[in-house]
Amino acid sequence: MSLVLDSSVALAWCFEDEHTRATLSLLDQISETGATAPALWSLEVLNGLAMAERRGRLDATQRHQFAGFLRDLPVSVDSETASQAWTATARLAEHYRLTLYDAAYLELAQRLDLPLATLDQELRAAGSNLGVTLLGH
Repeated sequence: MSLVLDSSVALAWCFEDEHTRATLSLLDQISETGATAPALWSLEVLNGLAMAERRGRLDATQRHQFAGFLRDLPVSVDSETASQAWTATARLAEHYRLTLYDAAYLELAQRLDLPLATLDQELRAAGSNLGVTLLGH
């Protein structure tokens, strides 16, 4: 496992207009060395795909294909996300004015001392402030 993967990067892989050299490089890296994510990751990426379908960015067939693609990536889901939510994650969310969902990625990167792959600007700012290595931009 080489990094913490945020849903923003994973979803960018599903839409050609969101591909960048950096995000595609991260896909190659994760394919080789794996990644980790908070327990909410699968819910977030599936919700992102569902919202994209509702907005007409993709159809049901594409949604199912992308869901399978993301499911099959070597991403391990953190088993401590729920227990950390009550303490460290809540503190990070409050201090940096993040959603608890975003703070979960930051908490995991900090706890495991791994780089954080995210496109979310507020999350990047908080991570930078904490000295977390940021990838994906």
